[in-house]
Amino acid sequence: MAWYNPFSKKPVEEKLNPAQPHFTEKVSTSREHHFSYERAYEDLEIVNRAVNMLVDDTSAIPTTVGDQTKGSSQIKGIKRSKVDLLLNTEPNPFQDINSFKRNIIIDYILDGNIFIYFDGVHLYHLPASKMIIHASDSTYVEKYTFNEKIDYYPREIIHIKENSFYSIYRGVPRLKPALRTMQLMTKMRNFQDNFFKNGAVPGLVLKSPNTLSEKIKERMMISWQTRYRPDSGGHRPLILDGGIEVDQLTNTNFKDLDFQNAILENEKIILKALGVPPILMDSGNNANIRPNMRMYYLETILPITKKINNAFERYFGFELKEDITDIPALQPELRDASAYYSSLVNGGIITPNEARERLGFEAVEGAEDIRVPANIAGSASNPEEGGRPPEEGENQNGE
Repeated sequence: MAWYNPFSKKPVEEKLNPAQPHFTEKVSTSREHHFSYERAYEDLEIVNRAVNMLVDDTSAIPTTVGDQTKGSSQIKGIKRSKVDLLLNTEPNPFQDINSFKRNIIIDYILDGNIFIYFDGVHLYHLPASKMIIHASDSTYVEKYTFNEKIDYYPREIIHIKENSFYSIYRGVPRLKPALRTMQLMTKMRNFQDNFFKNGAVPGLVLKSPNTLSEKIKERMMISWQTRYRPDSGGHRPLILDGGIEVDQLTNTNFKDLDFQNAILENEKIILKALGVPPILMDSGNNANIRPNMRMYYLETILPITKKINNAFERYFGFELKEDITDIPALQPELRDASAYYSSLVNGGIITPNEARERLGFEAVEGAEDIRVPANIAGSASNPEEGGRPPEEGENQNGE
């Protein structure tokens, strides 16, 4: 790691960061419970749907490769066409770009980090949960270790991290604030399963005025279960002997065990943690669906895409920009767009062909010139200027 001393007499002096040796995080591993996030992604419907939305929408945005940047590139001599091929078509011989992006974005959401290995020709995804970052005393990272077996030089790895307060090396997954909520929803589901399997509340009470032996109780229970099959919907009996009476078994009813309102509120908490407006998960017509969709792209999808592109931009040394032309949520309505570009053409700001190109139409011959606005009523400062153009055989005075 380097910084530049502004107080030195020399124009620019490169110095090592004096605080770097004092970082306590000598070897940085993930502080998160990967298994919890992975199970929540696979078991909870709302987590699976919301994460898949983020992954699908982010991976569908192509990247426009521009000119070389002024900064120093990690890779020397790589061409613009090669960078465009890696980021938009084929990152490696075994994956298309969409599959590759899906893998790294899932890591970004569930782990908070992305690790990509560049061998000089192709890009390969490395699972973040198995990556160890070795901090350096003098620079920033000494090396990366995968699965405690394979070491990588820092120049071979592209690391993209989510925001984190405690670590400058690893990011925190977006599901971290909702971990307690996901665990609570899992417990609700487990309780429901146990209840409906009839393992929590007895469905039938057998009373006997006499005291029964344990052997007789066990025989009656086995006989009843064999005949009525509790695992297939039958009720498990409760045997009370010796004159014991039962007043009320439970106050719990099916409505209370449904947890519908609590589950809906917990789902909103999870969606907010991921940055997905809850209204996007509701069915039916809604007047606010379009502004929420636009906010979803502007505040959630595009920041993730820009963060990934910034890492690639620094590594390869080419300007990278998100191509949002085919995203309907970020485009104005067709009627508004037509009126907007018509005003630009008629105002002499852009040519008709430029407007046609932005609206998705092909250019036509004879529409390459700027239109000069015509003042039919004449100029306000000089009424003799402007007005109707003279016809054939007329002079400027109309005679």
